[in-house]
Amino acid sequence: MKVLNEIDTVAFAPGNEAVRIIDQTLLPGEVKVIDVADREELYDAIKKLRVRGAPAIGVFAAMALSVLSRSIEEKDKKEFLEKLQAEADFLNSSRPTAVNLSWALKEMMSCARTQGSEDVPAIVEKLYDRAVKIRDDEETIEKKIGEFGAPLIKENFGVLTHCNAGRLACLKYGTATAPMYIAHEKGINFRAYCDETRPLLQGARLTALELSASGIDTTLNCDNMSASLMRAGKIDIVFVGADRIAANYDTANKIGTSLLALAAKHYNIPFFVCAPTSTIDKSIKTGADIPIEEREPGEVTEMWYEKRMAPNDIKVYNPAFDVTDHSLITGIITENGIHYLKG
Repeated sequence: MKVLNEIDTVAFAPGNEAVRIIDQTLLPGEVKVIDVADREELYDAIKKLRVRGAPAIGVFAAMALSVLSRSIEEKDKKEFLEKLQAEADFLNSSRPTAVNLSWALKEMMSCARTQGSEDVPAIVEKLYDRAVKIRDDEETIEKKIGEFGAPLIKENFGVLTHCNAGRLACLKYGTATAPMYIAHEKGINFRAYCDETRPLLQGARLTALELSASGIDTTLNCDNMSASLMRAGKIDIVFVGADRIAANYDTANKIGTSLLALAAKHYNIPFFVCAPTSTIDKSIKTGADIPIEEREPGEVTEMWYEKRMAPNDIKVYNPAFDVTDHSLITGIITENGIHYLKG
């Protein structure tokens, strides 16, 4: 499975008329690269988690809007921008929690609107250039997050992470995994522990896959085993990603993160959130204001099972994310450094 680390998570397909991604719904059993270009396909790629993870979704959205701009027939600049905005709004409606999605689309629309006297074909090319820059900047940001976070990992540490905030959710280094990859490159020996992450199993299917493929000593554990690992003294530090960070540093991340933070606080284990500054949403005052996506009941009752494992008439609660209070977070690691919080 080492081939996985040789494939771009998100990239333009040859000709720049489609976005090329790894279909993550098929992992770990099959590594399949697909090209998506149709507006419904681009929307579904986000909605149905073929591409996932806040940073990767942002990059994908920028590239998707660039692709869609090429199919807009209006040559009048005003009409073109109106149609482009409609496409951006359509893509933005695919998932509500990850701020990188709306951020990238706003960046692309700003690029389109500030081209002055440029005609439509020139704007289309500028959109392509902006999408490429968003992608390149993301890769640089991930490495910087890793460089700031790696010194926190000492020899023989146990490092715990939740969900997938690795290269499959980003580009090359990931966010929560970036300190691990950089530490591994520097020859630091440590053990990585991956929460399986119910109900979609991103930790089991994705993080465990990519870390082990990179040669990192990796152990998979069920979500409800993390506190046991901490009590046994096997965890020295926790790194997680983020889909949105409020102005007060309350953080929305994959469901189960808040329980992990509570356990880490109890056992006095440092708990770090790794995310680019684009994930910080200053318009959101606290975590109470972050919209939380709720997903289909079947992800809990039927997915991954040969037969349905719950009563047919049972009600299901299936939020995709929860909010970790800033008081439980040791620090936020961004491309600008480590911002320590007072718990």
